[in-house]
Amino acid sequence: MGALHTLSGGVLKMTAQMPPLGAADVRSGELQIEREGNWETVSTGEVIDLSYTMPFRIEDWDGSADTPYRIVYDLKVGGFPSNMTETHTYEGTIRQEPQRDDFILASMNCQHFSARPDRDASARGYWNREGIWFPHAEVSKAVAYHDPDLLFFAGDQIYEGGLAGIVREPFDEAALDYLYHWYWFIWSFRDLMRDIPTIATPDDHDVYQGNIWGAGGKKGEASEGLTAQDSGGYTMDPRWVNAVHRTQTSHHPDAWDPTPIDQDITVWYTKMDYGGISMAVVSDRMFKSAPSVDIDQGQVVNGWFQNPRFDPATQSDVPQAAFLGARQLTFLDYWTQDWSNGIWMKVLLSQTLFSNLATIPAGASSGAVLPNLAVAGPEEYIEGDEKAADADSGGWPQSGRNRALRMMRKAFASHVTGDQHLGSTIQYGIDEFGDGPFAFVVPSVANLWPRRWYPPEAGANREPGAPRYAGEHFDGFGNRMTVHAVANPVQSGAVPSALYDRVPGYGIIRFDKLSRNIVFEAWPRWVDPSSLDARQFYGWPVTFNQFDNYGGEVGYLPMLEIFGLESPVLQLIDERTDEIIYTVRVPSSTFRPKIFDTQATYTIIIGEPGTPSMRTFTGIRMATGDGERVEVVF
Repeated sequence: MGALHTLSGGVLKMTAQMPPLGAADVRSGELQIEREGNWETVSTGEVIDLSYTMPFRIEDWDGSADTPYRIVYDLKVGGFPSNMTETHTYEGTIRQEPQRDDFILASMNCQHFSARPDRDASARGYWNREGIWFPHAEVSKAVAYHDPDLLFFAGDQIYEGGLAGIVREPFDEAALDYLYHWYWFIWSFRDLMRDIPTIATPDDHDVYQGNIWGAGGKKGEASEGLTAQDSGGYTMDPRWVNAVHRTQTSHHPDAWDPTPIDQDITVWYTKMDYGGISMAVVSDRMFKSAPSVDIDQGQVVNGWFQNPRFDPATQSDVPQAAFLGARQLTFLDYWTQDWSNGIWMKVLLSQTLFSNLATIPAGASSGAVLPNLAVAGPEEYIEGDEKAADADSGGWPQSGRNRALRMMRKAFASHVTGDQHLGSTIQYGIDEFGDGPFAFVVPSVANLWPRRWYPPEAGANREPGAPRYAGEHFDGFGNRMTVHAVANPVQSGAVPSALYDRVPGYGIIRFDKLSRNIVFEAWPRWVDPSSLDARQFYGWPVTFNQFDNYGGEVGYLPMLEIFGLESPVLQLIDERTDEIIYTVRVPSSTFRPKIFDTQATYTIIIGEPGTPSMRTFTGIRMATGDGERVEVVF
């Protein structure tokens, strides 16, 4: 059906997605690569039941050149008890690992198959382009034009339901139902994925839940007036959940800590080092606490606060509530410090934004009204909205959110995500506006649930000419964020309107090694990027620097002048607390470390990790003039 692969740290992992097989069918296949005109078997894979995945793994992969590959499978033919087989192959190329001074990441999420004829008037006829949006050929064609180095599918690769309804039990039949949906995704994007390394992270709909607060893997069961979903955990059979994980993540680099969570559910948080970029791949759902359980007074139903006297902005934080969870925070602590093997940029990949960038009509009790709201005309600003407080978003729990952001900025890491169906770029604020990382919510490929951002007050400190929704805002949970660009639903004039008015598209993220600039590009689905007049969504591209991901500096240490080593790794430590402030690979032979406390003294550890070329400087204080220098000689 298709194949997904990654290459990280010299390890190639590939998962071939097979159709359902019978007991008498051949249960194995081969991964072959072409060398000097001959095909050589380099790995054998066994088909795993329920998911019908066939994994391959090769250590010490040589990524210095493009390598053609093929997956070989002998299909049994002729009926039982015939032993006749017919050989089938699936071919692609393992690309040379990028060694350029730039890196291109393409990101997509939320692929609905079709319109809702009961909701979308424009879907009349249904069995045509207006009603059926699959297989999203215009998206895959547009993404291919950008020639990305890596694909990231942020979640909701499938939506439960669809043309054939949904089967939740028994679990083996539910697995076949899931594969029916998953094959749509494979069909849509396999021609991209056959040659380009791919990360795919399951979100709530991938595991047949409208929302999920994973609560460390507990079984989601209805109790004490709560639905199974609101009680936290996974509502589907854990064997089924693990099959979903195998289809979407078994080709990822090995999990950093593979210990299963409750119900023996597998985990997939990991890092991928590729082309000088280190990507932390985390789940912002799997460990998250359930607000309906943790906030009694809020009367939370499906993430929405039903108590009119309860203020989520000031009353909803639960300091001990899990967001990423202790295990993933431990992983991120390691990841922020590991810049080995030439890594020069870091980015965190997850499912949703760590803020609640959304508004709903004043008086609405939840976001359930959103699909039926009128879409704004061009240049129209919808009045009468209030900020949403949806605990399905990454804006809750606030303390957990801030712990994650403080960890991310120690590596100057930006954030790429999806889920919200509202393309947007913000800079997180923690204690102050602009002191956290930049984040990019990539537009959905196709959605039925269009969110919007029309805050009642204009943002502070906006750029000249920027819309009212831009600038500094508090979200519905009281979190700080600086809004740079938003693609609100709009009467696009394109057909089908049920698809295009909900502003579908994809994201391109460009990383530059020399300047350390990062560019977020938000592309409409209906735009041909090869056209001379191609335009992104209004407000994009957004360009910023790697070092902007930890904003709010108050001073600088003396200029470091580095001799004998190109672009070493620098770690800054506060000597009063022994806290690591940040770790980063410096871009040039001169570097002035920024600091956030003028009274502190600092230790600088600088060099190439894992080698004797390391130097330590202690007792360093803020520079009092531009002329102060420290020579670093290797």
